[in-house]
This record gives sequence, structure tokens and C-alpha cells, in this order.
Amino acid sequence: MKIMKLHSHRNHLWILALILILSISASNGKDYALKDYYTKSEYMVPMRDGIKLYTQVYVPKDKNQKYPIMLFRTPYSIGDYGQEINRRTLGPNQLYAPEGFIFVYQDVRGKFKSEGEFVVMRPHKAVKDEPKDTDESSDTYDTIEWILKNVPNHNGRVGQWGISYPGFQTVMGMIDAHPALKASSPQASPSDMWIGDDFHHNGAFRLMYTFGWLSGNAAVRSGPSAKRGARFDYGTDNGYKFFLEMGPVSNVDKKYFHKRVPTWNEYMEHSNYDDYWKQQDVLPHLNNIQHAILNVAGWFDAEDFYGPMSIYYTIEKKNPENLSILVVGPWRHGGWARGKGDSLGNIRFLSDTSVYYQNQVEFPFFLYYLKEKDRLELPEALVFETGTNQWKSYSYWPPQKTDEKNLYLQANGELSFAKPQENSEQAHDMFISDPDNPVPYSAKIGTHQGHTWMIEDQRFAAGRSDVLVYQTDVLTENVTVAGPIIADLFVSTTGTDADWIVKLIDVFPEGSPEIIQREQGEKSGNFQMLVGADVFRGKYRNSFEKPEPFLPEEIARITYDLRDKYHCFRKGHKIMVHVQSTWFPLIDRNPQKFVDIYHAVESDFHKATHKVYRSAKHPSHLKLRILR
Repeated sequence: MKIMKLHSHRNHLWILALILILSISASNGKDYALKDYYTKSEYMVPMRDGIKLYTQVYVPKDKNQKYPIMLFRTPYSIGDYGQEINRRTLGPNQLYAPEGFIFVYQDVRGKFKSEGEFVVMRPHKAVKDEPKDTDESSDTYDTIEWILKNVPNHNGRVGQWGISYPGFQTVMGMIDAHPALKASSPQASPSDMWIGDDFHHNGAFRLMYTFGWLSGNAAVRSGPSAKRGARFDYGTDNGYKFFLEMGPVSNVDKKYFHKRVPTWNEYMEHSNYDDYWKQQDVLPHLNNIQHAILNVAGWFDAEDFYGPMSIYYTIEKKNPENLSILVVGPWRHGGWARGKGDSLGNIRFLSDTSVYYQNQVEFPFFLYYLKEKDRLELPEALVFETGTNQWKSYSYWPPQKTDEKNLYLQANGELSFAKPQENSEQAHDMFISDPDNPVPYSAKIGTHQGHTWMIEDQRFAAGRSDVLVYQTDVLTENVTVAGPIIADLFVSTTGTDADWIVKLIDVFPEGSPEIIQREQGEKSGNFQMLVGADVFRGKYRNSFEKPEPFLPEEIARITYDLRDKYHCFRKGHKIMVHVQSTWFPLIDRNPQKFVDIYHAVESDFHKATHKVYRSAKHPSHLKLRILR
């Protein structure tokens, strides 16, 4: 653990004593005795429109130096209400309390003990003419301003951090930022809930997650309260069965929510990419960001990967002089802040990646910009290469030394970098997609999507007749993919709409040391590790704003981004691709009929025959960036 430079013998003893207490508490699993070293205060901090937000402030009792401020804003409850300090940690992890900061925690507007109304992904207001013109950006600004004026012994520097929705709060605080804000770390922040984050991907509705999140976090409340709402009772542990028996999504409110989750009903009125969704997009507002940014993402984040990557790309484009750092590791959603990060699901990464990030990246970042301590030796992009399991540093992301190569679907389930030679324009593979028997997204049983399906063995899906499977020969050399993966499909259907799911998979040989055997004696050979995958709702192939039906049996082209990856398919492995049309209940069922799916009824759902073409004229493929 790194100890700050000390100004007196008394400080030295105080820090060493606190570190000792923290280490003993961690080993014994007991609460930290932070109350001996920090004073906790509770405030109702006024915003410019008069609404007051519940805020906790922890100030070091040692007054021999001034401390920077670490701000955390969340809709998930800061908890620990009352004067007794019982937080297990202050700041992102256990390194921060011994170092000495002023820690500020706040329930955002309309949540828990804060006043006002909560709006999911509250849109940013670029123009604020009156005090009532508030948003998350102004609430962050007003909070910082109040803390600076009312909490003594600070050094005038503020940092903020957050994961997932608190990461979104962090991003909003970066916009029109307070001058005292010197460092922000948005981690797994969403940016656009229709294009690629929690609630939709390319127009396809993320049913299982949205249902669970909104029922637990967006229900109406009677007023400020420290209590959490009751969790939704599914009545079963079988999510596949629950959502299938639920029927069309138009049944949800009348069967389960009964107008108690108004945001769900709002979503049902905005199936296309209209102004309702566009005004929630944070990317257009990422201008004039002058303070340092540490942007964090996980390769296997099941909720928000599009968000942090799009935020990074946008900051780089709009603020080329900004001190922006991108870190991407082999993590689930928020995995860098919990556990050691040495494995996920059945895959070992052969090092403690989360511990490395906390000690060598995040903590030094905030020390440097908030305390001007030590040198900060971080690259523009610090990314973990899965497959070889090692950290790599780059001055650009994606790396410049890559070549674009197309990986083509071939006859007989083959996959290669050679373009198909079949002259018949109709050369294709086909399958029947049945909305009443959709392909499950995971072999596991549960009512919540979980996290490990993003890296799960895909053998449970590969044997289904409604999943097309293609694979290369055994690789004779390493093939490293670095950057965006683009699916480019030529397809047709007997229906008038369809979803298209493409998975990129690493097939392991027998005895791979990275594979954790799931059961005693189970073999690891042919383990199909999911590297990357995404879905595209076919009616949006030409426009997200104006959907168009398929003409039955007519060939159409669908091109979309499976998002960035940095993975080495090692010598002796195989590269595999799956193509399918259902992914349930991760994604809601497409009726395969051109309708407003949010208002579809049971009679709208039909079987359809889908074709994927692989001829010289219609060469379906993945466009990859291959590291030289």
C-alpha cells in the first residue's frame, strides 16, 4: 500500500495506525474503524431550483494538511444513513482512506433520501435560462460549489468516479464542469440506451435486463425514503420459462407492473430511434472537456461496453488535447472494483487484473491530479489482450499497426480469410426460426441475466438446428484481433422482419490451461469461448429512425458493429462464428412480421425461414482488424 509523503511525525503515526487497522479489518472481515480517523456529517444540499439532495461527507480528523475531494453520486442509495460510520471502504477501494481525502456521497435527485423526481437517463439541457433548468450536470456543479463553500480544509481540487449508472453521473458532471473538477473516472458508463447500452442494442430490446432494472429502480415512490423498494417476485427461478409464458412485451404492464413503472410504458411508446432516445444521448454534449479523464471498460461487460468506448472515441474526436486515458480489462460489469480479476466464468487470466488496475492505474491517477504526487506513467490506452493474457500499452486505440481482413462464411460450415468462389448467387445456408422455441442466450437457469454468459462456452447453442456454425481449420499461427469487429451479412427471410445475432468464438484444444473445468472429469477440448457478439433488428438496416420491412425471399444486406475486442486466437485453436436469429430472453422475441413489436399480440408471431448467403457476389463475412 502506498503511503503519502508526510509532513510530521504525528501524521506518520496516524497513517500507519490507520493502515494497520484497515489491513486487520480486511483480514478479519470486520468493519473498518474509520470513525476514529474520519468525521461523518449529513447534509441536505440545495440545488439551484431549491430541491435538496441528501449528502454524506467524511472529513479526516487530522487537520495538519488540506485534502482533495472525492465525489460519488448514485441512484442506488449511498446507504449507511445516520451518524454512525459503518462503510467498509471510503473511495473506490481500500487504498484511499489511509491516503487522506474528503469523501462526498450523494443520493441523486429523486432517489432514496433526496428530494425531487428521478428521471431515468435524465437528458442534458445545453441551455439553462432559469433556475428550474436543471440536469445531472447542474446538480453535480451545484454540489461541488456547496461543498467548497461549506466543508473546510480542502485543497480546492475535486475528483469524481462511478461505475455503471454512477458512471453516467460522472460523465454528466464532466459536461460544463465546475472549475475545481480536476479528474473524472467514468467507468462502464452508458451513453445511448437505444444504440448499444443497457436497454437496447441496435434497436433490439434487451428484455430480461430492462424488465429487472426498471422494476427495481424506476418504480414510483411516495417520497424521500432510506428504504429500497421490494424486488419483483418472478415466482420461479426459470427466467426462460417466465419470459416465454409472459407472451409479447405488450403484456408486461397489464400483467405485472400495473402503471407502477411509468418508464416502462414510456419505452413502449418509443420503439424507434426518435427524439425521446436521442435527447438522452450524452455524446453530443462532450465538448470542451479540459480536465483529466480515466475511462474504464470491461471486454466482457454485459451491460455497458458501447458506452465507455463511444465516450472515449467522442472525447478523442472533440477534445484532441484532453488528457484522456482508456483502460479495458478482461472484466464483467464493474469487475475491476471487486475480486482479484484472475478469472471470469470458466476462463483464467493468469494474473490478478483487478488488483493491478486498482494499485497501478486508478489510485495513481487520482493521486497525481488531486494531490500532484509522483509521476503518472500511463499510456493513452492500456488494454488487456485476452488469449495471451497480458497487458499492452498503446498511444492510440485501436492500434495503428493492424490490417483489415475479411473472415468469410463458406460452404460446409467452413470459415476462412479467402473470399468464396461459388458462382451461384443463391449459395446459402438456411434455418427455421421459431419465436415459440427461441435460442437461449445461456445454458444457465435464472431470472437475471448475470455476467458470465459474455464469456460462456457456446456448445449448448452450437448443436441447435436454428444456429448456423462456421469454423476455421486449426490455426497454424496466432491471429490477434484488435479493434472494432464488423458483421457484414447478406440475408433473406420468408417473413417481413428478423433479428440477426452474430457470435465470434475461440475454440480451445484439449488441455488448455486457461480453462477451468466445470465438473470433475469434464474435458476442455472444443470449449467454445464467446469472444464477442451482438444483435441487430433487421427492420433498421437502412435507418434507425424509419424501419422498413423485408421483402420475402429478397436478398438484403445488414452491416453492424460487434464492438471492439482485443483477443488472440492462438496457434492450435480454431476461430468459430455462429449466426442465429433469437437470443432469449436476453433479447425480446421478434414476431418476424413487420409490426411495432412493443404493441404486437400473440397472433403476430410466426415461424420464418432465414437464409445467409455465402457466394462470390454475396459474401457474408466479419471484417476484422488483425494486429501485424
